[in-house]
Amino acid sequence: MMLMNRILSKYEAVIVADGLFPQSEMVLDLIRDAGMVICCDGATRKVLANGFSPNYIVGDLDSLEERFKLQYADRLIHVPEQDTNDLTKAVRFAVSKEVKNVLIVGATGLREDHTLGNIALLSQYAELFDSVEMVSDYGTFTAINQTTELQSFPGQQVSIFLLTPDCLISTKGLKYPVEKRSFSFWWEGTLNESLGDSFTIEVHGSGRLIIYKVTG
Repeated sequence: MMLMNRILSKYEAVIVADGLFPQSEMVLDLIRDAGMVICCDGATRKVLANGFSPNYIVGDLDSLEERFKLQYADRLIHVPEQDTNDLTKAVRFAVSKEVKNVLIVGATGLREDHTLGNIALLSQYAELFDSVEMVSDYGTFTAINQTTELQSFPGQQVSIFLLTPDCLISTKGLKYPVEKRSFSFWWEGTLNESLGDSFTIEVHGSGRLIIYKVTG
């Protein structure tokens, strides 16, 4: 069984996608404390506007302004292929730098299709790192694929999204318990609540889940 921290105090890398840039001090502090900032090319303007300097800018670079290409020429990682999005290109770059724990911000908000796609991709990214989380001003997404205890606090709002509906799960420590059942629709696992300092999602067999915890 895995034990997942509610949120790490320091990440080796923060990957910034081109969604809604966070404004909460908690998330901004995490970016400040990170070992490196890897920026998807389309998010460069937002990163700079919020007082951060990217260590690397990754993508096909088509959406990067010419002045930034010149200013940050030594930090550009050009990945021209179009089979993956820029977030995945940035994640793969982090893997190449042997990063073990990653925070992803700016992956939600704005276009809903991008938001849904990025959240789903998190389940694939989880196989590449010791720890990877997706954080917004409102909460944290964590991907799991085995029985996992997640740190929490009493009253924290929790939603469970099952990406493999043939998988059965059980829960311990949530207000509305689940016992060896699957979810056919995403809404079925939403709006639960933690009863204590942690809760457990038990995965029967194999499956991919996204756990969302609302920021306290």
